[in-house]
Amino acid sequence: MATVSEERFRKVPNAWSHFHRWCVNRILGIDVRVEGVRPEGQAFFAIKHESFFEAIDLATMLDEPVPYAKEELFRIPGWGRVARAYGGIAVARDAGAKGLRSMLAESRKHIDSGRQLAIFPEGKRVPHGTRPPLRAGFAGLYKLLRLPVVPVAVDSGPVYQRWWKPRGTITIRFGEPIPPGLPREELEARVHAAINELNS
Repeated sequence: MATVSEERFRKVPNAWSHFHRWCVNRILGIDVRVEGVRPEGQAFFAIKHESFFEAIDLATMLDEPVPYAKEELFRIPGWGRVARAYGGIAVARDAGAKGLRSMLAESRKHIDSGRQLAIFPEGKRVPHGTRPPLRAGFAGLYKLLRLPVVPVAVDSGPVYQRWWKPRGTITIRFGEPIPPGLPREELEARVHAAINELNS
């Protein structure tokens, strides 16, 4: 279980995420619309990643999620230490089975605490309208974690991934949970289709 100090620490980035959502709504004039039902309890959320919006909004979109992020980010002085303290898990893209085992060990610690897990399965920010394949490590984690996957479509790119952000709407759409234990091909096809529902 998390210590009191860890719980208190998480309140700071959580508050920043909520403040960011407020700024997006009230200052930038961007409406954030949520569709579908976000499941309660343990789940593995697979989220479309078009801009920094969903990375910052993650703690508002979900309830104190454990985010997976590329290993390079954890090497940034200051930021990396804060990310690990929050519970972030580094994705070692080129470490193969060893990296997957390390991610699984870290993941299980947070599963025991009851927190939800969140990943951008395409591995990086992608332009709106593009549909790159899912990274191989996502299916590996799904198989080992044995949690339902909740695909989340986000269409933040057209309004947020610009220096000058126009007014508009960002939609967050929670898809139907996908049960554990499916073959890799079926899992990836269902997740890929669901996270790209707003990608037109």
